[in-house]
Amino acid sequence: MNFQYGFKQDPVKPSNPVLHNFQMNSPDFKVLTFDVAGTLIDFETGILNWFQPHLEQLNLEVDEEEILNAFAKTEAHYLKILPKSSFTGLLPVIYSDMMRSWGFSPGEDEGIYFQESVKDWPPFSDTIEALKELKKNFTLVAVSNCDSSYLEWMSSSVGHPFDTMICSDMVGANKPDPRLFTQVLKRLKSQGFKQEEILHVAQSQFHDIVPVSKLGWSSAWIHRRFNRPGFGATPAPYRMVKPTFNLQSLNELVDLLHKQLEDGRQKREGTFSLRVTFNHTEAA
Repeated sequence: MNFQYGFKQDPVKPSNPVLHNFQMNSPDFKVLTFDVAGTLIDFETGILNWFQPHLEQLNLEVDEEEILNAFAKTEAHYLKILPKSSFTGLLPVIYSDMMRSWGFSPGEDEGIYFQESVKDWPPFSDTIEALKELKKNFTLVAVSNCDSSYLEWMSSSVGHPFDTMICSDMVGANKPDPRLFTQVLKRLKSQGFKQEEILHVAQSQFHDIVPVSKLGWSSAWIHRRFNRPGFGATPAPYRMVKPTFNLQSLNELVDLLHKQLEDGRQKREGTFSLRVTFNHTEAA
């Protein structure tokens, strides 16, 4: 396969976010595909909300960024050796390895408790309203490394906005493996959509922006950690790629796409007005 996993000990530094403007030849997007955990669901807060009191009970002091970085490094390791396991399926073994790295023998039950804590991971503050607004004009698709049951739970926590949900246990592969995106494209083409009508929205360069860029998709990088260094609980990409749009929030995405829709409407109305004027002059 021609994809590559990677976690650098000295991660590539993310560039400063820039809000790119639409050009006149920008495609008319009809479908928005979304990463879920990390983009719509604040998984870093969820991880910390579970780990911090757990570690305090063990009298173990680990700062927030160390917890998040340990999570990212361990996830990247298991994506290599257990590539068919879902993100949520990996959580118990990720927990166990993290605890061993801090000198503690993990209990099996605690790993399951950590896995179940996914149900308490909160949405970002802008998620629910942004999805409500975007659903008025776009087909919304979830593309997730979570397994079906946990993805359904996350969908319910943001108001069940998705027209279609595709996840790793349906395909037998995890992002950044391109097979997941290939399956998404196959499904959407069967519904009459073209690749150029799809915009993939995600916070992870590693899982999402790098592979969809290789496949020629348009992408919007939601840089959730724009005001913090590093990649947090997300594995660092082996290289950074430039997305189509580099944003800091879903609110910026809503504004951007509303501008596209308004520009398209004005362009169509302008063309119609010119045609009517021409015909009127000819008739006179």
